Amino acid sequence: MKVLVARAVFPEVLERLRRHVEVEANQDDRVYSAEELRERLSDKDGAITTGSERIDGALLDACPRLRVVANMAVGYNNFDVPAASARGVLLTNTPEVLTETTADFGFALMMATARRIAESEHYLRAGRWQKWSYDMFIGSDVHGATLGILGMGRIGGAIARRGAHGFGMRVIYHNRSRLPAAQEAALRATWVDKATLLREADHLVLVLPYSAGSHHAIGAAELALMKPTATLTNIARGGIVDDAALAAALRERRIAAAGLDVFEGEPAVHPDLLTVPNVVLTPHIASATVATRRAMADLAADNLLAALTGGTPPTPINAEGLQPRG
Repeated sequence: MKVLVARAVFPEVLERLRRHVEVEANQDDRVYSAEELRERLSDKDGAITTGSERIDGALLDACPRLRVVANMAVGYNNFDVPAASARGVLLTNTPEVLTETTADFGFALMMATARRIAESEHYLRAGRWQKWSYDMFIGSDVHGATLGILGMGRIGGAIARRGAHGFGMRVIYHNRSRLPAAQEAALRATWVDKATLLREADHLVLVLPYSAGSHHAIGAAELALMKPTATLTNIARGGIVDDAALAAALRERRIAAAGLDVFEGEPAVHPDLLTVPNVVLTPHIASATVATRRAMADLAADNLLAALTGGTPPTPINAEGLQPRG
């Protein structure tokens, strides 16, 4: 059996895979064009991908041997799930192993945004710091503030726990479905409608999955509901925020600041976001610790090998809707 590992990964993971299957690895870490990806997958039984590889019906039709694609990520908006299911191709992802690490980063990014850490560092590095003053880079408190969470899954819950238990924050959230009462109590979180969330949050953190329904869930109208002193942190997916509308709101100080780890069309970043000082920008690194990225790679390998050797993949996406292969 042959597999493609479409992006660079830990050498130890490749060694493990090679004990079971023939591996074509991309340790140069080039991002393949759609045409090159189809060519490289045309004779493969399986693949490990990241969010940069689009798996759709056209690709799958050109790769009839393909049986499983294992995403090294929680999100899978790079997958056309119905197209894969209809063609009998199993898709998997890597949930849970990155929950706590991503929550750590989300909270750190929110705090850096609230306390204007990046903005003040740029000021210092530019040699502009000449004296102390009472209003120099005054930000907003995190402790005791109202933390709003849009999307209360595993990561949202982990952020809520940090805020409520570690910083004495009032936690409000909005989700498509309300959490059970016992879980709300454990997290000290209160469900509110979306408009209330936007109006009352001092620090709004986005942790919802990307879909057609969540595209531009935060746009000009939503930003207009937020406090002028509020911050917005996005560790979810690009496209959930209308980046152009956000840049305008930041420039006009209609909200205080934003922290962004994800962007529409990344790795491209909307040029207006690069010209406003009150935003902290990071290159999609919320899960970037050695232990967590290794756990993600190992879980992707577990999924791939189980699917190819007759086992049960630990974290399938579309197993229930999978159509028999012809």
